[in-house]
Amino acid sequence: MPYSHLTLGFEGCTAIVTLNRPQQRNALSLELMREMIACLSELESNSEARCIILAAAGPAFCSGHDLREMTGLGAEAYAEIFGVCSAMMTKIQSVPQPVIAEVQGMATAAGCQLVATCDLAMASERAGFATPGVRIGLFCSTPMVAVSRVLGRKRALEMLLTGDAIDAWTAADWGMVNRIVPEVELRGATLALAERIGQASAFTLKTGKQAFYRQADLPQAEAYAFTEQVMTENALAADAQEGICAFLEKRKPRWPG
Repeated sequence: MPYSHLTLGFEGCTAIVTLNRPQQRNALSLELMREMIACLSELESNSEARCIILAAAGPAFCSGHDLREMTGLGAEAYAEIFGVCSAMMTKIQSVPQPVIAEVQGMATAAGCQLVATCDLAMASERAGFATPGVRIGLFCSTPMVAVSRVLGRKRALEMLLTGDAIDAWTAADWGMVNRIVPEVELRGATLALAERIGQASAFTLKTGKQAFYRQADLPQAEAYAFTEQVMTENALAADAQEGICAFLEKRKPRWPG
């Protein structure tokens, strides 16, 4: 499927989805968000794609919602924009493949939300993160959902209430990103992480990712009960039996899927 605001490519078993509105700092227009949902839906059923990298063209990762689309609208139009955005974020976490944000520059507002939503995040040394909506009278309420779940209340509220940006090192310390690397090494490091993940069984990755997000919001006793059932079903799967046998026989597994 051709995309106007995204590019889709492959590097081995890794799909690379690139936000491609560099002149607009990769702002999340309604059309771009719909394309992202369609692209992820396309990859969802692609058995060759073991991992997904979400990257961005140009100096900025993503500046959030396209403010040129945000003036003078009615309630239904605003609700559509924020609804499609939430659907896009939900799609990132519901696809079976792990999604890694490759953050080369600033990620602000819904762009910061995008990073927080991805399963993992790699950042260059010049990456930065902010939820500055408070400064223009539009509090980052939907970004707050993902950011507060990643950072915790106090740190999330500091970002949300001040609008101040944090640098890559602070983002790593606070848990927004997994790792910081020099910008020239960012793609190589992100691909290496994706390839490492892609060595696992696709069935097992899907099982684990879905279980992680479901148990995260459950009380501890319910989380244990749920994950006990998940592990029981997982243990019955052909991939688990193959993996256990391969480990015991000291050989590489051949995933039957």
